[in-house]
Amino acid sequence: MRQQPKTPVFLLLFLLPLVGLAQVDTTAKAPKKEHAIIGIGFRGGLNFANVTSASQINSKTQTGFHAAIFFSPPKRILAPYTELSFSRQGYDYYTGQTTSSLMLDYLYLAQLMAINITKYVQIQFGVRTAYLLNAKTDSAGTKTTTDSTGTASLLSQFHRADFGATGGIEVHPVAGLLVGARYNISFVGIFKNELATYTGSTGSSGSGINPKNNVIQVFIGYRF
Repeated sequence: MRQQPKTPVFLLLFLLPLVGLAQVDTTAKAPKKEHAIIGIGFRGGLNFANVTSASQINSKTQTGFHAAIFFSPPKRILAPYTELSFSRQGYDYYTGQTTSSLMLDYLYLAQLMAINITKYVQIQFGVRTAYLLNAKTDSAGTKTTTDSTGTASLLSQFHRADFGATGGIEVHPVAGLLVGARYNISFVGIFKNELATYTGSTGSSGSGINPKNNVIQVFIGYRF
């Protein structure tokens, strides 16, 4: 009776390393997942504010500040972007009557569309509405009105509501850090009534104007 041939020793030596490799593969650690970003964040920075439609008053840029909180879903090419912010802005001006500085405090609600061009660069554009919280001026010659108690009220001269467009760019260099710039322009005049302008050395009245907010913002922030 013939005996079955035995498994060659060299075949066993060939199979043993393969079994070892299989065990190593099954015990290999899975790669770490990236930290999830929920899309809530804050930002703050400087305002470089001026006004449009007001070249007759020789307006100059005024530096202010802003602070905001926002929400935008992450990891999408197109994403909604909602933001609530406080902004201090205004302008410095000279007319035939006075040299002055006007400072306005607004609460803004912006609704934008965010476009993620790459992982690091985002473009934003949309609309914003605002409510005027406070108004200050350093000019004693500014015309004021009076309320029912006879107290001069500067705030009563201004439109409390504002509406306009906004757009800008954000760069996300590392983790949740962000830096960027934005341009805001208003469609509504600041004042309820047009301002009188003055021409020549005689100070004769010219055509009325109603300046509109015009603000460039630079900022830094963080997204969680």
